[in-house]
Amino acid sequence: MKAPEEKIVVDGPVGKIDVIMERPDAPRGIALIAHPHPMGGGANTNKVAYTLARTFVSLGYAAFRPNFRGVGGTEGEHDEGRGETDDLLAVLDEAKRRCGDLPVALAGFSFGAYCQTRAAKRLVEAGHPAQRLVLVGTAAGHVEGSRQYDTEAVPHDTIVIHGADDTLVPPANVYAWALPLDLPVIMVPGADHFFHRRLHLIRDIITRAWRH
Repeated sequence: MKAPEEKIVVDGPVGKIDVIMERPDAPRGIALIAHPHPMGGGANTNKVAYTLARTFVSLGYAAFRPNFRGVGGTEGEHDEGRGETDDLLAVLDEAKRRCGDLPVALAGFSFGAYCQTRAAKRLVEAGHPAQRLVLVGTAAGHVEGSRQYDTEAVPHDTIVIHGADDTLVPPANVYAWALPLDLPVIMVPGADHFFHRRLHLIRDIITRAWRH
C-alpha cells in the first residue's frame, strides 16, 4: 500500500504543529511517529522516523509524523518531553478527526520513543490505550550530553528494537528499563544508534510482528 506525503498543520497547545501525513485509502489504523531529539538535529524527515512511517503505510496505516517544538514550522520551544507529549496527543486527535476512531500504533525513535512511552501512559489513563507501541533506540537512563530519562512502563507486547553497537544509548540502559517490565528487547547486531545500513531490519521486524 502506498500514500503520498502531504504536509498539514495542526493547532497544538502552544501553536502550530508541522506534520507530514501519509494517508492511504481506507486505512486500518493510525500510526503516530515521533522523531529523535531536536537538539541533536532530530526532525520528522529523520531516516528512522521515515522508515517507521513507510513501514506502517505498507501495513495499511495512515502515518502522521509531527515535528517537535522549535523544529521546522512547529511553534514553541523544546520542553524535555512534557510539551512534546501534549503535542503528540493533539496530533492524534486531529488524525482521528481525519481518519476516524481507528486503532492507534505509537512509534518513536530515541527521544521520540521516550515521548511515546509518556503518550501511551496518558492514553491508558484516558481509557483509550494504544493498540501497540514500537520503540527504536529508546532513550532510557543517563544519555551522554543530554540528561536522565525516566522512561515510562509500557505493555508487554511493545516492540523494542535497539542497536547492539549503540554508543549514544548503551544497550545496558535499555536492559535496565526493560528488566523489571519483563519486556523483550530485539537487538540488531552491527547497528549503531541511527541504524546506518540496518534500516531495512527495522521494517522487517515490525512487519513480521504485525502479521503474526
